[in-house]
Order: sequence, then structure tokens, then C-alpha cells
Amino acid sequence: MTTLSYAARDSMTMLRRNLKHALRYPSMTVSVVAMPVMMLLLFNYVFGGALGSGIGGTSTGGGNYIDYVAPGIILMAATSGALAVAVSVCSDMTEGIVNRFRTMSISRASFLTGHVLGSVIQTLFSIALVTGVALLMGFRPSATPVEWIAVVGVLALLVLALTWVAAAMGLVAKNVETASNMPMPLTFLPFLGSAIVPPESMPTGLRWFAEYQPFTPVIETLRGLLMGTEIGNSGLIAVGWCLGLTLAGYLWARTAFARGTKR
Repeated sequence: MTTLSYAARDSMTMLRRNLKHALRYPSMTVSVVAMPVMMLLLFNYVFGGALGSGIGGTSTGGGNYIDYVAPGIILMAATSGALAVAVSVCSDMTEGIVNRFRTMSISRASFLTGHVLGSVIQTLFSIALVTGVALLMGFRPSATPVEWIAVVGVLALLVLALTWVAAAMGLVAKNVETASNMPMPLTFLPFLGSAIVPPESMPTGLRWFAEYQPFTPVIETLRGLLMGTEIGNSGLIAVGWCLGLTLAGYLWARTAFARGTKR
């Protein structure tokens, strides 16, 4: 077998390990799903009447407020998965399992690859559950099958990017408590974008931040694909942000892991 084949085999072994661990200890996965669902219930049923009347039908594709807010909360489900991978990576690093792996004949790259792939699968599953809840609450997307495929592609690319960033956070965190706190800004940053209300309704300074932060073009792309609203150049900007974050997160994680294994 070639070196690449060994790395792929070991990565699949690590992937199975992480998925089995998630099945045995589902509390983290449940919490990742629970927070976006609670936010969806809160903003739709408590604040939806006031916010929806202020937004109007144009921004929602002519529908209800649930049609506007659901894409933003679905993106929030994508960011929530970052917490789980940061905690799991930090736990392995601080509990000594990585030292055991170093004594075994396995690819070093497989440790991070297994964590990242496992988290991507779990997060996409969580996104599917949150989307199902949104549909039960009255979310009615008008996307074609091709547009749904594009939505899945954008979400998968975003999840991959955030997972690499969160894995790096887990590697540099001193303990699990710190690792659980570091990804929190990623979870709440969509609220400072167009997830809940259009940036046009915000004060000037906050509006500028909302328009140019990375999550807003992703949200607008998802909303446009799902509801048939205008996307403009948001799609290209969203993909650019995702690719940039993926590269930055990967390089950061690789460097942090190399430093950690030399201790």
C-alpha cells in the first residue's frame, strides 16, 4: 500500500471511532440541534409577528417571517457543530489518547481528518433535523432539485470550513472548558448579519459590519436558493469566504497539532 492509502485507511478508522463515540455519548449532538431549534421557535413564535411585519413580503419571497428566518437558523445549526469538534479534539489532546496514538503505526494526519469528517457528518445530520423542524413550523421553500443540491453544497462547504477552524481552536485550548467557549462567537455571529433582520434596518456602523462579515453572503445565498430571492454576487463571495476559512483553519490546525505532538 502507498503512503496515501495508509493515511486514507487510518482516517476511516478514526472516523468510525468518532462516530461511535458520538452514538455512545449523544448529549453534545443533542445540544447542537437543540439550540437552533429553540432559536427558531423563539424568533418565529415570540418575535415573528413584530419582525415579520417590519420586513415585509419582498425579503421573504412573498411568504411569512418563517420563510425569512429559517435559512439563517439553518446556518446557525451549521455553526453550532463547531462547538462539538472543538471539545472532542481538546478532550483527546488533554486526556492523553494522542500520546497513545503516537506509539502506534498510524498516520498522524488521520487524527484530525477523522475528527473533521466525523463532525461534518454529524453537523449535516443536525442541519437536516433543524430543516425538518422548520418545515413542520410552516417553512415553505420554492427551491428546485438543482437548487436544493446547491444549498447542500454551500452548507457542506461552510461546515467543512468551520470544522477546521474549530479543530484548531480545540488544539490550542488549554482545557475542555476553554475549548467549549472559543467557538461561541461563530455561533452568534450570524445574528449580527442578515439571519434575523435585513442589514438595511440596522444602524450605520452595525449595518456596515453585517454586510461585510462572512456569514451574510452565505445566508443570502441560502435564502435566495431556497426562496427564489435575488442572490447577486453573494454566491461567489460565500464560496470565497468558505474556501478561505477552510484553508486558514487547515493550516492553523496542522501547525497547532505539530506543535502539540512535540511537547
